[in-house]
Amino acid sequence: MGKLTDSAIKNAHASGRDLQITDGRGLVLRVGRGDGEKSFWYRYKRGNSSKWVRIGTYPTMSLKDARLQAAQIDLLRKQGIDPLEQRQQETEKREAQAQAKARAEAEQAARITVSDLFERWATVDLTRRKDGGAEVRRMFEKDVLPTLGTRPVEDVRKGHITGVTDALLARGVPRMAKVIFSLMRQMFRFAVDRDIIEFDPTSAIRKAKIGGKDTERDRVLSESEIKALARQLPTSAASESAQCAVWLALATCCRIGELLAARWEHIDLNAGTWRIPAENSKNSKEHTVFLSPFALAQFEKLKATADAKLAEAREQSPDIQPCPWIYPNRRGDGPVCSKTVTKQLGDRQREGKAPMSRRVKVARASSLVLSGGRWTPHDLRRTGATMMVALGVIPEVAERCLNHTEENRVKRTYQRHSYESEMCEGWRLLGERLELLTRTDADNVVTFRKSNAAA
Repeated sequence: MGKLTDSAIKNAHASGRDLQITDGRGLVLRVGRGDGEKSFWYRYKRGNSSKWVRIGTYPTMSLKDARLQAAQIDLLRKQGIDPLEQRQQETEKREAQAQAKARAEAEQAARITVSDLFERWATVDLTRRKDGGAEVRRMFEKDVLPTLGTRPVEDVRKGHITGVTDALLARGVPRMAKVIFSLMRQMFRFAVDRDIIEFDPTSAIRKAKIGGKDTERDRVLSESEIKALARQLPTSAASESAQCAVWLALATCCRIGELLAARWEHIDLNAGTWRIPAENSKNSKEHTVFLSPFALAQFEKLKATADAKLAEAREQSPDIQPCPWIYPNRRGDGPVCSKTVTKQLGDRQREGKAPMSRRVKVARASSLVLSGGRWTPHDLRRTGATMMVALGVIPEVAERCLNHTEENRVKRTYQRHSYESEMCEGWRLLGERLELLTRTDADNVVTFRKSNAAA
């Protein structure tokens, strides 16, 4: 039986020097003369000297546990194992493991994740886009980064890429899957160019395999459909501004995004012109549209609405300034989303289906369905150009009205004629035709045969 008891330990005090009380089997209680700390030790002989192995501190370690620890150390000695050497080896092993873990964590922290790569790509490349990369960022934050964001770039494999696109295909948006795949490919090629990774994980994937083969749209509204559209739009509950956008897209052959980003400073109602600045143009080239009386009437309608809203607002705040955008967002600090009109028109072409937006009543979900099938704002641009050619405008002039870049490098370099007067005439002829087709007695207008040409 040992000499130590809990009572003896509690009452033990050191005076002039450290107190040592032996319990047996190598267990010793040491009481410090200064701080009075009470600690358990295992003492043994190695050669001619005494060696000490600290076991624990009382009362954190009980006497019972101290005896158990001492017995285990004593058993090791009987097996020929030196407890101090073993403890040193264990300490060194723990330190080595801790260092290895710290190195691994540091290396992991230093590895660039997909989110890190996206931010670098956005800073270098996306900021040069017209919207500063806002739309790409929106798509990545919704469909890419939640899945791949925390993964180190070098660990991304083609299966991770197809995991993103397969989720989009499952949602029924194959075109969006293709767009996001193309954007991911751009980002990973950016990483390869900067030696962030050695191989592009998208390189082994054919774009045609993502959502099937691309199909080129060739939808052109017939003149009978334009007549029907003139009757259906007013009862569709589409906003007045969206209705104006439909006729402006047809009459000017503009891109819907160019129209929705327009500011009043770009419109000269007196001269009848609309200047599309380079930053709003898809090919980054400034473009001037000569407005036909039909197109000009749409802008005048939008201006009258804007002036009426301003007058009403000034009754509450006399110092309020006119909104610079023709199609302002709800806050009035920028243009509306480029998809605003597209969504309104699409929600009214869901024959037999519920509208996507809660703001559209089921009764109006098919209010803009036309006989030729589904149509989009971009189809209006194609329709307007096709009508121009049908009216006798030469295709080259129609291409200029579309603000297409001449593909032939020689022509682009040496043929510098502006075709300004020819373009003005093309828009005038188109506007006159639309004026006829949208009149209340338009059913009396003989229509051209529908052309399959696409501009």
